[in-house]
Amino acid sequence: MHDLAMEDASITSIFAVQAAGAAARRVSFDRAARIAALETLRQTVLRYRPQIVAAMAEDFGKPAAEVELSEILPVVQEIAHAKRHLRRWMRPRRVRPTLAMLGTVGRVRPEPRGTCLIIAPWNYPFTLALGPLASALAAGNAVIVKPSELAPASSAVIAAILREAFSPDQVAVVEGGVDVAQELLAQPFDHIFFTGSPEVGKIVMAAAAKTLASVTLELGGKSPTIVGPGANIAKAARSIAWGKFCNTGQTCIAPDHVFVHRSVADAFAEALRKAISKYYGAAPKASADYGRVVNARHFGRLKGLLDEAVARGARVLQGGEVDEATKYIAPTILTDTTEAMGVSQEELFGPILPLIVYDEIDAVIARINAGPKPLTLYVFERDRAFAEDVIARTSAGSVAVNLTLVQFLHENLPFGGIGNSGLGAAHGHAGFLAFSHLKPVLRDRFSVLPILFPPYTGFVRRVIRVLTKVVG
Repeated sequence: MHDLAMEDASITSIFAVQAAGAAARRVSFDRAARIAALETLRQTVLRYRPQIVAAMAEDFGKPAAEVELSEILPVVQEIAHAKRHLRRWMRPRRVRPTLAMLGTVGRVRPEPRGTCLIIAPWNYPFTLALGPLASALAAGNAVIVKPSELAPASSAVIAAILREAFSPDQVAVVEGGVDVAQELLAQPFDHIFFTGSPEVGKIVMAAAAKTLASVTLELGGKSPTIVGPGANIAKAARSIAWGKFCNTGQTCIAPDHVFVHRSVADAFAEALRKAISKYYGAAPKASADYGRVVNARHFGRLKGLLDEAVARGARVLQGGEVDEATKYIAPTILTDTTEAMGVSQEELFGPILPLIVYDEIDAVIARINAGPKPLTLYVFERDRAFAEDVIARTSAGSVAVNLTLVQFLHENLPFGGIGNSGLGAAHGHAGFLAFSHLKPVLRDRFSVLPILFPPYTGFVRRVIRVLTKVVG
């Protein structure tokens, strides 16, 4: 175990220790050292698997298999992918010279940004803290990780993992609430990686602007789902039910609401009810595979949205049962919602799924485009032209066709939002690039540019005119 003398040190002193070694790390933290750090992280995470599972159960009743699938697997996969490709990612990339640059050699060299901050959310506390950390280590940085105080058991295990695996000058962990986050954001980090709500993302970006730190923001929003008239109804229902109610709906890329074509609406609703029953049984409250809402505040918010929708005319097609004592909300399907209801305005981030019947896809696209750009858009339809039309006429951080959630696990695809749903991208090479500065290096070999230096004689002016004409 590493020296823990800095566990109780001030944030300013922890940052100072990391920043002081930034210049040396650019040389000493070479590929071998980065791979060693990644392997240390992998081994420590795997050693702590029982504690991770127990912490997630304590924080919000997450099933053990779901912890393995959505918390441990993505981190281990991120590490393995980085180790496998790091040699290529780190290699300086030669660029071809333009006509005006003949006689020069240009390369792009990835270098560490320096000292980075990762602020992780509570809903996937391990994946969204340690996944970005793997990218940051692969890129050669020092990192301070701030887990979410809303998942206290998970935060404690993350702290134990990182303090065992790393010295605080390389990776430090700082636990605490809003006051701690504010103090961290006051430090002059080189890069900040934040996952959370758009509202807090704006605060992070404003803080970063004060020190001109670069940012990656993974935010959220109301990810819409479209079920077309030619969709495979059974497959769509299974995928949407899993994507929505996994982690009790507390997923930033969960289907927020479903637009279903009138011709298949009844069949889809029935298939969705069957899928829920298959996954969680007739009594989901008793299911070992169904979790709970994270805390009383979020439970109250979701119950309030559900009560308001029903009071204003929405119909509960499935579920609707709640238990405040255990923070249980059943997998719930709503119909007959209106745009004025809270469930239509807020990101739900819980196990409530409105079904919205439509007749014309143009109206659905117009409604999607009228709102903030979502983190993910889902389309279920066997007709490829239908899906391509939706993709072409909407904007979203990502699109998944005939599946949900698993685009997050694709290491060769960048993951990120656009506009209100985020800034920048993560995972795989995109994650490495997020924590890297691409430094251009230009070397002279036999450049003819000196003939264009002053004095600007008639000959020089003619050459410049010819060059401008040729390159233009």
